[in-house]
Amino acid sequence: MKIWVDADACPIVIKEILFKASERTQTELTLVANQAIKVPGSRYIKSIQVQAGFDVADDEIVKLVEEGDLVITADIPLADEVLEKGGQALSPRGELYTSNNIKSRLNMRDFMDTMRASGEHTGGPPPLNQGNRQQFANHLDKILCSAD
Repeated sequence: MKIWVDADACPIVIKEILFKASERTQTELTLVANQAIKVPGSRYIKSIQVQAGFDVADDEIVKLVEEGDLVITADIPLADEVLEKGGQALSPRGELYTSNNIKSRLNMRDFMDTMRASGEHTGGPPPLNQGNRQQFANHLDKILCSAD
């Protein structure tokens, strides 16, 4: 199993959890972004910089992900594509995307896009909190342990 990170919007604290987990479990971790991403010196951790543009990083992840790989992303359409390829997807808030919940999440996302397009102010997600970080770390550990 490899871990792929949609790194442009991934919080630093989540990247740090991923760096430690990658080293501890000797799991290959690749951060994909349209800007240079600083990563620690490690034989397990690397970054890929793609061209700027809408969904360019997402498209690169979909191209590279293989069955059983894990993708860290808050992007619901990307998570859907990862699941279709047999991968796993986890949000930086620790929400595990599954075949049972992805379609309802896509529908809600589309509904909120429609609301924003009509001029409705919907606000953004609340700031990442300690509970989110803990939930992320717990799900990540379960996934990495089951891959052994």
